[in-house]
Amino acid sequence: MTRKLPLYVILTLMAAVTLYPMLWLIGASFKSNSEIFSSAWFMPKSFDLSVYRSAWRTVTPYTMGHYFANTFMIILPKTFLAVLSSVLVAYGFARFDFPLKRLFFAMLMAGMFMPAIVTVMSLYLLWSKLELLDTYVPLIAPAAFAGEGMFVFILIQFFRRVPRELDEAARIDGCGTLRTLVYVLLPCIRPAVASVAVFTFLWTMNDFLQPLIMIQSVEKYPLSLALRLSVDSTGQGYEQCKIIAMSVIGLIPSVTVFALAQKQFVSGITAGGITG
Repeated sequence: MTRKLPLYVILTLMAAVTLYPMLWLIGASFKSNSEIFSSAWFMPKSFDLSVYRSAWRTVTPYTMGHYFANTFMIILPKTFLAVLSSVLVAYGFARFDFPLKRLFFAMLMAGMFMPAIVTVMSLYLLWSKLELLDTYVPLIAPAAFAGEGMFVFILIQFFRRVPRELDEAARIDGCGTLRTLVYVLLPCIRPAVASVAVFTFLWTMNDFLQPLIMIQSVEKYPLSLALRLSVDSTGQGYEQCKIIAMSVIGLIPSVTVFALAQKQFVSGITAGGITG
């Protein structure tokens, strides 16, 4: 115990440094504008929950509850489709041989290095021609086609770590291709599937550019755009504490999902993780 004491001290200090911005964010939500910029200490002079009530009402005709509902109308189907499509595509690359496989894999890898901003204009024109702007379809539909090559690449590596003997044993027991994937392989790559779901959730929750371009109606805005509405065009003359309080409320789903995902990682590795 004595030998490990310096290590525990260092880890505690590192944890404090890492957590302090979050503590400051929560404390600053109770501070006035002048207090926010006059002190780096996270504790406010007083706690007043009225700022959270004001933040929940927002500066629009809609409450944060409305924007949360809009956000989850995007996140839930997008996360499901991203996981489903990425698993199927990765399964095909990892377990089957087909014509032009190397070419398609090279295209997948090339797509990983293409900045998303490059495709924004072409996607905007596409959805405009289809008359689907100002709907959630442009934000959800790409996930049905394994739009994130990184997810496919990660899942391929996990599939390759699972011994092929499991596939053969499943076929001997009468499992087809799909049942082998669902009942044999998916439990083995559960940590990777959970990672895809969590990253999709977090990235969609924080996405600002795509909704800004595709959605025009304030009524349909997700939470990320609702936060921007609370700031005036000059960036001055608004209540910092109110914006920070809205940010704290908006962080609750992400923090909750991340905390639950950590447990899923551990249980998945313990129960179903297999290395080749």
